Amino acid sequence: MSKGIYITTTGPNSGKSIVSLGLMQMLLGKAAKVGYFRPIIDNLKEGKMDNHIRTMINHFELLIKPKDAYVFTRSELIDLLNKGKEDEIISRIIDRYKTLEDQFDFILVEGSDFSGESSIREWDINVLIAKNLGIPAIILATETGKTIDELAGNLQMATDSFIGNGVSVLMAIANKVLPENQKAVEQVLKERLPESVLIEVIPRNTRLSQPSLKEIVDELNGKVLFGEQYLNNQAGFFSVGAMQLRNYLNHLKESSLVITPGDRADIILGALQANLSANYPSISGIVLTGGLIPEESILKLIEGLSEVVPIISVNEGTFSITNRIGDIRPKVYAENTEKIRISMQVFEQNVDIESLENKLITFKQNGITPRMFQYNLLKRAKTHKKHIVLPEGYDERILKAAKQLVDLDVVNLTILGQPAKIAQVLASLDIQLDLSKVSIVNPTDSPDFDAYADTLYEMRKHKGLNQAMAKDLMEDVSYFGTMMVYKGDADGMVSGAAHTTQHTIRPALQFVKTKPGVSVVSSVFFMCLPDRVTVYGDCAINPNPSAEELAEIAISSAETSISFGIEPKIAMLSYSSGASGVGADVDVVRKATEIVKSKRPDLKVEGPIQYDAAVDMKIGKSKLPNSEVAGQASIFIFPDLNTGNNTYKAVQRETGALAIGPILQGLNKPVNDLSRGCTVNDIFNTVIITAIQAQGQ
Repeated sequence: MSKGIYITTTGPNSGKSIVSLGLMQMLLGKAAKVGYFRPIIDNLKEGKMDNHIRTMINHFELLIKPKDAYVFTRSELIDLLNKGKEDEIISRIIDRYKTLEDQFDFILVEGSDFSGESSIREWDINVLIAKNLGIPAIILATETGKTIDELAGNLQMATDSFIGNGVSVLMAIANKVLPENQKAVEQVLKERLPESVLIEVIPRNTRLSQPSLKEIVDELNGKVLFGEQYLNNQAGFFSVGAMQLRNYLNHLKESSLVITPGDRADIILGALQANLSANYPSISGIVLTGGLIPEESILKLIEGLSEVVPIISVNEGTFSITNRIGDIRPKVYAENTEKIRISMQVFEQNVDIESLENKLITFKQNGITPRMFQYNLLKRAKTHKKHIVLPEGYDERILKAAKQLVDLDVVNLTILGQPAKIAQVLASLDIQLDLSKVSIVNPTDSPDFDAYADTLYEMRKHKGLNQAMAKDLMEDVSYFGTMMVYKGDADGMVSGAAHTTQHTIRPALQFVKTKPGVSVVSSVFFMCLPDRVTVYGDCAINPNPSAEELAEIAISSAETSISFGIEPKIAMLSYSSGASGVGADVDVVRKATEIVKSKRPDLKVEGPIQYDAAVDMKIGKSKLPNSEVAGQASIFIFPDLNTGNNTYKAVQRETGALAIGPILQGLNKPVNDLSRGCTVNDIFNTVIITAIQAQGQ
């Protein structure tokens, strides 16, 4: 079985980063540990790291040292090639790859960049590396500077070369294709390439072809005068400010880069003012040429502005600088998270990931890692989009999470609150949430308000609730949001960032109610540890569950576990293991274990069992040698809320584990509670899990 994939191109500037980033994101959802290997890198500047390696390691938090991710710099390769030491080159690359193969379940191998003096010989080297590593390839070519026939010819020759040398080609990708040429390119490739090769066409993306201000600074050796925090801005269009301001303003376009001599205070201030004006496009930055710095009075004026784009000073003249900026080849780098996100999104939107997975993933998956878990969650949520309501529309974290969810097109959202106030909060925090893609509802202004209040009255009048009280309650966002879920106007609700747990779940208990056969609502946390995902329950709802309630929590947790792809092996935790302990507390756990076994004989459950015996195979086997759970538990049921809550927080803080939850279980429809100390990432994950819960309703 193959444990790697080789990504190669037919020439320079093919946009290989799109494929590498997209493929790595996909692989991390399928393999427990994924490595990154780039046998040949460009020459390194003193104290610098290869940009490709740095980007992949930093963004995906890969457990590999930069020096272990490559073998040769370009100069070292050329020197060995000139000495006829091709065998040494391949031997050292194979040795490094095999070392990585022992450490990782899968390795993404990225070929060289075809730049510099060795480019003529690089194709043969890439074929040779893939052949000797015994891994299949993905081949990439760009349409830029080629006709459709030339593009197809390049991919055909490359595919024939790899296959002819015994290397299996899984996929051929035509990249940076003009949108109007997509169908024609796809048709020609289908005619020319073997049927066994998957064919994909990725259209040109203007945002990925634009250099960032950071790249411009690096290329021009510029000095940043202002706006260093915005150096990831991308220069979508650049023009020279040489004419009078009144005329130059008409030439500004969205994300314009203004190039002007450093003594043109009128152009500088006019461009900055245009950037703040609603009547003109935003600019990405200003490049001041000729080594000229604005006068002190102008600098002081700029310093006092509320918002300043990057302003860069360079020594060369305007004409020379303009040409050099035009020649910059944009790259994806670790700090530019927006470009990384776009790259992965472009890959996902244009590549048949499922077909590629079927060809690529040939090894057995062992366990489930946090990255794999989160990838699978995102993928599942997208398969059948659900409608989630977020009642706390003025909370910064809620709005930031909403932006991420909307950008990834994972769920449909309704946010509760006054539209004008939400828009004001977004503007004040500079959160670029596209309000056309979400529904903003103010409960009291909703056409459903009276009907919701009437429904609540009918359901609770036997408890003494009158219609006036029902209307008062329906003004509360938790009641309104929960009623949306109850009535089917939303599939689930996530709240609690600004409200207590009781405030969030009380309405759900009153009228959403529990599932048939379930008497207790409980919760679990998905604990994403460094090498696995486990389930902790109940750490948020039930203070002192009885044996019957504890058994029900265990069964509900097992069902939740199964629904999220985690094999349930339940550890009923206590301060003793097996029959050794005595006392009321351990007796409750022992009884609960017996109830689980009688109600669900299909489940693997052990209890009472201590935590160390549940997680450590050696200890588990010594204390409970015949147990199917000891040493390998995936679900941990705590005897009470005090123990569970403290344990999950201790594990979270001490190990750096990501704790997703609490996830409520047992309700007829999904309503989930957030901690008031939750992060944006917590909200993001909880919404996705709520959506998946809704899919199972």
